[in-house]
Amino acid sequence: MKRLDWNQLHAFLETADTGSLSAAARKLGLTQPTLSRQVAAIEASLGVTLFERVGKAMALTAAGLDLLEHARAMGAAAESLTLAATGRAQAVEGVVTVSASDIVATCLLPPLVRAMRQQAPGIAVELIASDALSDLRRREADIAVRNVKPEQPDLIARFIRQATAHFYAAEDWVRAHGHPRSAADAAGPAFVGSDRSGRYLAFLRHHGLPVTEASFSCYVDHTTTHWALVQQGLGIGAMMDEIAAVTPGVVRVLDDVPPLRFPIWLVTHRELRTSRRIRTVFDGLAEGLAAAAA
Repeated sequence: MKRLDWNQLHAFLETADTGSLSAAARKLGLTQPTLSRQVAAIEASLGVTLFERVGKAMALTAAGLDLLEHARAMGAAAESLTLAATGRAQAVEGVVTVSASDIVATCLLPPLVRAMRQQAPGIAVELIASDALSDLRRREADIAVRNVKPEQPDLIARFIRQATAHFYAAEDWVRAHGHPRSAADAAGPAFVGSDRSGRYLAFLRHHGLPVTEASFSCYVDHTTTHWALVQQGLGIGAMMDEIAAVTPGVVRVLDDVPPLRFPIWLVTHRELRTSRRIRTVFDGLAEGLAAAAA
């Protein structure tokens, strides 16, 4: 005997319950010939006759009656499975993991998480603060805030906005060293470096700043700590404008230097289409990150 096909078993159940091929076909959204073939297929698979035609009605045989209770138990189990899966997908509760750079996770996401807790108290957001890209396809995170568009076609990405950054220094540093405004003014002041490999030096030079290795007062390859060193008066550093705007004690410098521009993308996996909790967090982050610039 071949393994039973659920569609065939479903056809048997509906035909038994309605007593009519045409009525069962309408209920299942099938044509009558299709339903008839499914009933015939299950009879052939089991090697028994399940129905006898009595006029226009379909009457169960003894073998059909024996099968009916087992089929109903299977149907109830399948319905329970569907309800459980649907309930899980539609529940606005559970944990949603969000990956972001350390500075974004520290400065931009906490108020958005608070707002989402007020909107959906059943959801717990787990933040992963890391500059490394989480592998969403392996579920290292459910959602990621990124500055590059993902190349993987099976990921879902939404462009949020174009962000800007400028150069800032502590108010005390400006009082002590003056207020550099042009790119040429960057030749003398101290900068907080982010690495010793030359990448940050090349980055600054690419933006027209005449800096050298001697320009750096200190180094740290961690954006949040980098920003803390700027606030402590160790020198000039770049920062997202919306983060600088809510940081007390800092002043924008090198005012004539064009802004640094970079995109903000929100990325997730395909479960966005079926999970309400992930959709709720994704939409909340999208709205909040879009509004952060204001």
